[in-house]
Amino acid sequence: MITIRKERPGDEAQIYEVNFQAFKRKQEAEVVDTLRKFCPEGVSLVAEEDGKLMGHILFTSTIIESEGKNVIGTGLAPMAVLPDYQRRGIGSALVRAGLEEMRKRGEPFVIVVGHPGFYPKFGFERASKYGIRCEYDQVPDEAFMIVVYDEEEIKGINGVAKERPEFAAAM
Repeated sequence: MITIRKERPGDEAQIYEVNFQAFKRKQEAEVVDTLRKFCPEGVSLVAEEDGKLMGHILFTSTIIESEGKNVIGTGLAPMAVLPDYQRRGIGSALVRAGLEEMRKRGEPFVIVVGHPGFYPKFGFERASKYGIRCEYDQVPDEAFMIVVYDEEEIKGINGVAKERPEFAAAM
């Protein structure tokens, strides 16, 4: 039985390996280690079965900069599942658990750069619908998405969403 829980001390090496194996490159794994150090308020969840971590998801602060008003919310990145465990619902379980945690915390929004065939089932829509653009020009419009929990907070916002600066190393 797979359990979704918060990251605990001692999980770091397995989380690194999950991200490295899932993305087949070290940048995502390294950014998680860096964010753990410089963004302790982030929410890091793991999928575990019999002591083995097979999935990981991270939520960290994100800001939408707009003329006259900035709004702080959350960014989802990265989300990773070991290749041998993909397509078993583990990633979906991580996303659902993380989004529920963000909703309970009162976050006004969660953004993600991700697969447009995967994230909409969790309520994500194109961020451009709300006048919000990604800070990275190479990200296609359909891959930059948002789920809004507080419509009033982002009402009238027209600006650029910026992730934590640590993500620049992974791009």
